[in-house]
Amino acid sequence: MQGLIQRVSSASVTIDQQVYGQINQGILLLLGVQKTDTRESADKLLQKVINYRIFSDAEGKMNLSLQDIGGELLIISQFTLAADTKKGLRPSFSSAAPPEQAEALYDYFLAQANGLYGGVSNGIFGADMQVSLCNDGPVTFNLES
Repeated sequence: MQGLIQRVSSASVTIDQQVYGQINQGILLLLGVQKTDTRESADKLLQKVINYRIFSDAEGKMNLSLQDIGGELLIISQFTLAADTKKGLRPSFSSAAPPEQAEALYDYFLAQANGLYGGVSNGIFGADMQVSLCNDGPVTFNLES
């Protein structure tokens, strides 16, 4: 499971010209599911996202996690993270989970996130979404479980 996290001062997702989810300070997580992913890999990634130290402490060093600052989390499904871009000029999605498996793991991830952590917003799996964000830093990391 892959998660591209971005430290944001704000982020939102719009679906059918309606704001569906939005957060203030926190993390925007773009979540990619691969064929080999399981609930265990989802749990592992969620723990990383919540506890990854990317927020500044009093000395300006990245020593604080989302949980430490009480920030918010916006979770967006993004199958293109599973793309193989090593060859050619067109991405291959052969390692991406089929839609049924990916949606089930995305839903599981959301349920776990809501159960473990407050302040969670999300998009809709498979929807045409417009994501807006103000990347704070900019700070962006690719996490894998």
